[in-house]
Amino acid sequence: MTGMHSADAPRVAGLVLAAGAGNRYGTPKALVVDGSGEPWLVHAGLALEAGGCDPVLVVLGAGGAQAESLLRAAAAGFDRPDRLRVVHAENWAEGLSASLDAGLAGLQGREYTTVTAVALVPVDVPDLDAAIVRRLVDGAAPHTLRQAHFGGRPGHPVVIGREHWAPLRASLAGDTGARPYLVAHDVTAVACDDLGSGLDVDEPSTE
Repeated sequence: MTGMHSADAPRVAGLVLAAGAGNRYGTPKALVVDGSGEPWLVHAGLALEAGGCDPVLVVLGAGGAQAESLLRAAAAGFDRPDRLRVVHAENWAEGLSASLDAGLAGLQGREYTTVTAVALVPVDVPDLDAAIVRRLVDGAAPHTLRQAHFGGRPGHPVVIGREHWAPLRASLAGDTGARPYLVAHDVTAVACDDLGSGLDVDEPSTE
C-alpha cells in the first residue's frame, strides 16, 4: 500500500495549505466540493498520500472546524489515516506566510525526524494527482528544491528538503509564500505537462 514506511526509513511528507478565507472564491477553499461530491481538501490529501507522502499534514484556518470535519469523515479513504494530521494556523489571517510557517513548524516535531523533505500543495489545484506527486518526490533528499512546471509555468507540488525549512521560515512575510525563496535558491523545474494542467482555481466556474 502507498504511504507504508519502516520507522527509520527516510520519508517525504505531504503538506496541504488550506487556511485562507477564499475571498475571491466567496468561501474558504477548504470547504469547496467538486462536481463529484469530493472536497478539494480530501482530493489533495489523497493525491499526496497515493504519491508516496507520509505523513500528510493539512493546515486549516478559515472555516477550520467544518473543514476538519470534512477531512475526518473521509479519513477511511486514506491508506493510513493515522498518518493524517491537522494543523490549525491561529494567525492564518496574516497571509499565506503564516499558514506555510505553521505547516513547516508542525513537521519539525520530534515524531518527524525521519522526514527528509515535504511536498507542498495548495488546496485549490483540483487536477493534482498521484503521478505528479510521485514525479516530484522521487529521490527527494534534505537538500532538494523542486517545483512542478506546466507549459513553462511554475506550479505545484513544490518539494522542499529539510535543510531549507529553517531558512525558508525565516524569510516568510505577509501574504507571500515560498516563491521568493525558491527563485533566490535556483529551484529545479520539473516538467509535468504530460500529467495535468497544474491550474489553481481562484474563482467559481460560471459554466
